[in-house]
Amino acid sequence: MFLRFSSVARRLALGAGCAVLSLAGALAMVPAHAADARPDAWPEKPMKFVVPYPPGGPLDVMARLLAEEVRDPLGQPTIIENRPGAGGNIGVGAVARSAPDGYTLVMGAVATFAINPWLFDNLPYDPIKDFTPITLVASVPNVLVVSPAFAKAHDIHTLDDLIRYAKANPGKLSYGSGGNGSAGHLAGELLKARSGIDAVHIPYGGAAPAQAALLGDQVHFMFDNLASAAPQIAAKALVPLAVTTTERAASLPDVPTVAQTLPGYDLGTWFGVFVPAGTPEPVVQRLSETYMAALKRPETRERLAQMGSDAQPNTPAEFADMVQKELAKYKEVVELSGTRL
Repeated sequence: MFLRFSSVARRLALGAGCAVLSLAGALAMVPAHAADARPDAWPEKPMKFVVPYPPGGPLDVMARLLAEEVRDPLGQPTIIENRPGAGGNIGVGAVARSAPDGYTLVMGAVATFAINPWLFDNLPYDPIKDFTPITLVASVPNVLVVSPAFAKAHDIHTLDDLIRYAKANPGKLSYGSGGNGSAGHLAGELLKARSGIDAVHIPYGGAAPAQAALLGDQVHFMFDNLASAAPQIAAKALVPLAVTTTERAASLPDVPTVAQTLPGYDLGTWFGVFVPAGTPEPVVQRLSETYMAALKRPETRERLAQMGSDAQPNTPAEFADMVQKELAKYKEVVELSGTRL
């Protein structure tokens, strides 16, 4: 480990002999990054906010929005760095190995912190041991959608209608998703298990091509992120049957929840801010207070609502408890799907 001596220590070393040896021994016990993590001086330089997905997606948009909102309160800019790959594991893994000094954050999601640990055999991080939660940013329902042509041809207007049709036509239905192990895939598998229907899963290379396949009547239904599906729903190009959260979506108040038909069904998408474990508590507290304040501003909430997201800031302790519960829930769901990556 490299040692960082102050200029004062160097001067003492020239004329104080044994005293310096004692000082050096004490400094040897201090991590090399400690000089950059002094809570009373933090932040002294720009921060890096890693988004483990490509630019333009919901997490990227939210991260850039928050970077603007916290710039003035923290007195330093926040630079967005997109590090996609391996379902988000590359970017999150890189942050796990970063110095815990408050200068590197990551926008985590249900996939990277609750689903991937059960999907991947060699995950490059531990979602609990390697991170300290800062705050939940937002939750976004997934929505079960079908094409208007399919709905009209088979008189499908509700989830009950879809289930009845599937049971009368076993093995004839297919559903698309953004890939094996994606939230849409797991939502479909849970629907099959809870309702007793049979449907073939068709994985695509992302949610966008899966939605395109549904719009082209190549699959019969899919669970899409509400932020992605909302424009197509508004244009009447897709028909929403139910949302996957326990509460109805504010932007779709007339659309029921899956749980109203299948009690206990709850698979929403969420995003939140994390820092490496070991980040000084005063820094964690300041980050939490700053990001929570930004998420409570009416203008921020409105901008998130326009993306189909509900701002839901919480404390580090509350967020940590939530992540633990989500991990336990998705362990069961992933095992049910039988998917390993």
